[in-house]
Amino acid sequence: MQGSSRREFLADVGRGMLVASLGAAAAIELGLAPALGDESPTRLTFGELEPLVSLLQETPPDKLLPIVVQKLAAGTDLKTLVTGAALANVRAFGGQDYTGYHTFMALVPAYQMTRELPTQRQALPVLKVLYRNSSRIHEQSAHDHDVLVPVEATETVPAERSGELLREAVRATDWQQAEGRFATVAARSHDEAFNALQTAVQDEVDVHRVVLSWRAWEMLRLSDEAFAHALLRQSVRYCLHTEQAIRDRKGKTSEVRDVLPRLLDQYRLENGPLGERRADDEEVERLARTVFSASRADAAEAVAAALAERMHPEDVAEAMSLAANLLVLHDPGRLPKYSSPQKPPGCVHGDSVGVHASDAANAWRNIQRVSNPRNQVASLIVGAFHTAGQMNWVREEPFPYAAGLEDVRADGGEQLLGLAEEAIRANDQARACAVVDTYGQRQLPTRPLLDLLLKYAVSEDGALHAEKYYRTVSEEFARTRPAFRWRQLVALARVTASEYGFPAPGYQQACELLGVS
Repeated sequence: MQGSSRREFLADVGRGMLVASLGAAAAIELGLAPALGDESPTRLTFGELEPLVSLLQETPPDKLLPIVVQKLAAGTDLKTLVTGAALANVRAFGGQDYTGYHTFMALVPAYQMTRELPTQRQALPVLKVLYRNSSRIHEQSAHDHDVLVPVEATETVPAERSGELLREAVRATDWQQAEGRFATVAARSHDEAFNALQTAVQDEVDVHRVVLSWRAWEMLRLSDEAFAHALLRQSVRYCLHTEQAIRDRKGKTSEVRDVLPRLLDQYRLENGPLGERRADDEEVERLARTVFSASRADAAEAVAAALAERMHPEDVAEAMSLAANLLVLHDPGRLPKYSSPQKPPGCVHGDSVGVHASDAANAWRNIQRVSNPRNQVASLIVGAFHTAGQMNWVREEPFPYAAGLEDVRADGGEQLLGLAEEAIRANDQARACAVVDTYGQRQLPTRPLLDLLLKYAVSEDGALHAEKYYRTVSEEFARTRPAFRWRQLVALARVTASEYGFPAPGYQQACELLGVS
């Protein structure tokens, strides 16, 4: 290779590395990369799924659902559609668009919801989120421009230092080095890549940072392992993006960066085996109340101390989940100054403190279940830090629905379900809570109530959170001990009553195409 050809080669290499750091959309705007129509060899593609991924990325929302329903009729299954939509989303946004990554995080919950629905309605939650995905892709002109482009491994990364080295590159906002290091790790093992990623995720208390990483892992379990790098890589880029924002605005990084290593060392939790001591109800409730009401550093230390005292990690995680649930049940409702047409005063759906805290706690809890020993401990400590310190957003006294319990008069389960639906459709949060609390006290069958709440989690938008929060509560209800579990459904009833009246775009069309009411 000589003369101009060598210079051209080096220029192409440099251009490719810059495109990888900027993202395709920005690079195209700067004239550094071709548009997708040029059949550029630098486009990230997905093997046999590529035609479906391209269809889902390129088709406008007003034309998408009829095509998707035809594919379902021809034998394409929902899991394949969800995988294709996830890959289209990742390629289009790379974890750097607010509505984009919210839509990605809704895909697995939507698929999980299909298994709770009658056969003729199973596709509804997926079609709803596919419509949202296409809408956002076209709003951002990402139907013909990609953010995520191929990236190569750039250096040797020792397995024992993979998390540390990835975190180092993220903190330095060195996009090229972080991407290259992560590519090296992901080529070895998706388990190692996920654990390395968590070391960077733990640096900030950010609901999207942790939930995105968990939903990417869940998506991997639905799809082919060959897509692990692309699915997890968006979380690396999210961490880089937020780190860059902190640096650009000269903001402060989270105190958790000092708290976590101090507690791991102080309580000797870095490498030790986790405990198996099961906590009783009183101990779990006490820890939950501490995490709910304490400062972030104090809550993290309380969890570290509980782990050092050999409390079972599931009991610690349960306390964290209950603390987040308390935030829903103590939320005074959205203040007028933070309101919008989709989130009116008094509402608690969408990005409310309790919904965010519950989704984050659920993600931290799930991550600790599938991580290496170090990240199991770290996820619980950081999860407690994340959940705590939010009393300025809620009231010390709980949401006042208890006074309405005496007014709930019904002879049986069907009547109570009717009252619950009336309250939901009237946006009466207190009444919905009181009816569902009564339903639980009478120990009536859970499935009919879940079916009612599921119906509205499918039909309503929930300000981008309906699917995620329904699945959060479903999981936490199933895992929580009988003494506390009904609180989860009372909280879901409140959020469902809050979100009613804001139907999801695309839902009505999906119903018509499927021939359901």
